[in-house]
Amino acid sequence: MPTVLRYRGYRFFFFSLDRSEPPHIHVEKGDNYAKFWLKPVCVARSRGFRDHELNDIAEIVENNINILEGKWNEYFSR
Repeated sequence: MPTVLRYRGYRFFFFSLDRSEPPHIHVEKGDNYAKFWLKPVCVARSRGFRDHELNDIAEIVENNINILEGKWNEYFSR
C-alpha cells in the first residue's frame, strides 16, 4: 500500500491490487476515508469526511495531479 503523498494530515495512497481499476487515489485522515478518481478528479466514495473536507481534498488532488498520476503509472508499469 504505497503512500504517494502526505499533506496537511492527509495520507494519499493506493493498493497494489488496484491495477485493474482506472487511476485513482485513496485518502485517509484519522478514521475518515475517501477514494478519488483522477480523470476527472471526483469522489468515488467517502466515509466520515464532511463536504468541505472533500472539496479541500479534491483541490489537493488537482494541485498534485502530476505527482499522483506519475506515481500510479510508475508503480503499475512494472
